Amino acid sequence: MKKRFWKWALGSLIAIISFSCLSLMGNQNSVKAAGEPTYQIGTDVTFPPFEFANSQNKYVGIDIDILNAIAKDQGFKVNIKPTSFNGAIQATQSGQLDGMIAGMSITPQRKATFDFSKPYFESGVVTAVKPGSDIKSLNQLRGKKVAVKTGTEGAEYADKIKNKYGFKVTTFDQSNDMYQDVMTGNSAACFDDSPVMQYGIKQGLKLKIITKPAMSGPYGFAVDKGKNKVLLTKFNNGLAHIKKTGEYQKIVDKYLNGKGGTPMGEDNSFFGLIKQNKTVLFNGLMETLWLTIVSIFFATLFGLIFGLLGVLPNKFCQGVSTTVIYIFRGLPLLVLALFIYTGIPSLTGTKVPAFVAGVITLMFNEGAYIAAFTKGGIQSVDTGQMEAARSLGLPFGKAMRKIILPQGIRLIIPSFVNQLIITLKDTSILSVIGILELTQTGKIIIARNLQGFKVWTIVAIMYLIIITVLTWISNWIKRSYKL
Repeated sequence: MKKRFWKWALGSLIAIISFSCLSLMGNQNSVKAAGEPTYQIGTDVTFPPFEFANSQNKYVGIDIDILNAIAKDQGFKVNIKPTSFNGAIQATQSGQLDGMIAGMSITPQRKATFDFSKPYFESGVVTAVKPGSDIKSLNQLRGKKVAVKTGTEGAEYADKIKNKYGFKVTTFDQSNDMYQDVMTGNSAACFDDSPVMQYGIKQGLKLKIITKPAMSGPYGFAVDKGKNKVLLTKFNNGLAHIKKTGEYQKIVDKYLNGKGGTPMGEDNSFFGLIKQNKTVLFNGLMETLWLTIVSIFFATLFGLIFGLLGVLPNKFCQGVSTTVIYIFRGLPLLVLALFIYTGIPSLTGTKVPAFVAGVITLMFNEGAYIAAFTKGGIQSVDTGQMEAARSLGLPFGKAMRKIILPQGIRLIIPSFVNQLIITLKDTSILSVIGILELTQTGKIIIARNLQGFKVWTIVAIMYLIIITVLTWISNWIKRSYKL
């Protein structure tokens, strides 16, 4: 029994490691195989009119169009990696991304960490309140709470003047969440870049601007300090050329003075949103399901190995099992995801694809829980049965295989189905590393139309439908096998 177990355990671990290594090698080979340089560029596609997804789910905006124009002019390709602003910063620093363009203000603090291109846009910060508010100036914000988006020029400006005007700052990762906080009355005002705020109001956002643009600051394309100098040079050369030809001004005018930044003809009713975004929502759902299936497969192998180690009559094996379960159950899923996606590349210099990082994250986290209830299920079988089997002359392995394991497995099946449901929901956290699952898809849609309540209702219904199906399966298993 023990020899068979160790062979099975070793084979499973080799399979897990091979999966990760092959994915990494495949990713690196695909880059090497390209005939011309292809750069991985991170961006926050929830920051219109600078970067967002249009109704055809194509990434557009001032930043995106400028980047594509420069790439065409300088003879290289770009692969846009949508993620959060903070996620793009960390991925660029770790080497996962070659650079980032996300309405990023050039500041002395950031210059210590990044090398910036020449400025490609000058912006300013405005303050907005909900219509009907008595607040007409910054002086009236004393003792109140204001909302800002993490990493923006608006956040920096608010932090700079908060002591002067006596207000408190609340940060959000998404512009829509910041706006909603003001419209619901939780915050008295919000600070945002002038073009972004004007875009939102043009989209029907119920806010009004009460200040003129302040703290004018330049936006720049960023690479990690001391790296990708060739890319930075190409960006600067291309930027100078498209400004000279007039293409740069056409791009800016398209989004600020024309209709390029405003999706016309969209039906923002509940069913209109479903019809308009059905393809991208379906793709997000499929990514979520595929991520769940692959992750639960490897998490099951991981969990069974360390769960069975915990019931072997060996203190070392039991200690290993307990330690692994303790570590991976104790780490927050978000922290684990960021460590694997950005921490490991920083240490090893090897890029980890977002999907692989997501699978490894869920494998460790969900696998720890599977190990815990596998161990508990086996240990819940009456110990007298093992003692009786051993007294009748059965070796430990045969007694475990023939008597204990069948009963333990029956006990853990309902917990396993529940863990599958939890894994499905946990995939939503992986949007932080840029995986385009259902939650990230919802964020991208909201950035375009600012219909947060309706879009999140649609996403919630999709999750509930899948979870309901899984619950029915769980109940059917319980009835069929009388668990």
